[in-house]
Amino acid sequence: MKFITHDSPALRSESNYISRVDLERFGFPDLFEQVWLRQRKDGLFELCCIPFRIYGLALRDVVRATPDGSLVVEIAEPSGARVLRVLLAPDQGHLATGRQRIETAARDAGLLFEWSGDRHIAVDVPADADVDGLLGVVLEEEKAGANWEWADVEPFR
Repeated sequence: MKFITHDSPALRSESNYISRVDLERFGFPDLFEQVWLRQRKDGLFELCCIPFRIYGLALRDVVRATPDGSLVVEIAEPSGARVLRVLLAPDQGHLATGRQRIETAARDAGLLFEWSGDRHIAVDVPADADVDGLLGVVLEEEKAGANWEWADVEPFR
């Protein structure tokens, strides 16, 4: 069993619980993503990290977990946010520039983001966010070999 972890969760200061999501349902057998949560008084949890590989979940979504809390099983209340994920090309000559351009565009738009390694970024996109500048940079990076997707192209299941 392998785990994808969040070294710097977007809302780490709000989190008080760690669980996981089985990624087999998304085409990644024997892989889990560890997620940071905030346990609520009603027994539900609020997501405090931006998913790297999970489809259909976003920052601040309210979720249900198994009775022992070890596995997230469903969305109870979506936050309305989306996740934009970008995997930069491995070209070391362009990697630092691509990272900087995406980070700058995300910061300029007031968006939270997390890195998984040095090439994979997940950006929290609230419903009312203006992401035109960020998308412009992402599309330019795509020409340099980057891949990108919206995390809601598949539902959480």
